[in-house]
Amino acid sequence: MHDGPVLFAYDGSDDADRAIGVAFDLLGAGPAIVLDVGPVLTTAESLAAISSVVPGGAFDDLNLDDALTRVRPGVEHARNVGFDAEARAELSTPTWEGIVGTANEIDAKVIVLGSRGLTGVHEAFEGSVSHQVAEHAGRPVLIVPPAK
Repeated sequence: MHDGPVLFAYDGSDDADRAIGVAFDLLGAGPAIVLDVGPVLTTAESLAAISSVVPGGAFDDLNLDDALTRVRPGVEHARNVGFDAEARAELSTPTWEGIVGTANEIDAKVIVLGSRGLTGVHEAFEGSVSHQVAEHAGRPVLIVPPAK
């Protein structure tokens, strides 16, 4: 069996927390990376970046700090259920590219994501990170559906 870590795509949602618990039940203990992928620029930052006053890349540190703040509870939760977990933050747009890129970099044995359960029109407008990751990952992906 592959020895790489489990990669959790974490956004602070209940679905992401649930995915950590389900993954432990299925995979057992082992190394894990809990990843939050923040945007390269938020909507407000993209408007500010147009200004000649704001230097290029000015928001990178701020957005990485935000991603690290969001991922910390996920690392704590993963450790509490039994994973040897570490935090990681990346910036990428679209989000799925950051997840797949990190999985490739660390040679993850599986990518685990919680799903919001979007279907139909909602999925078409909001997109599905889990579906994009599964399509592009080239490795096992565990998509945990929302609790009923």
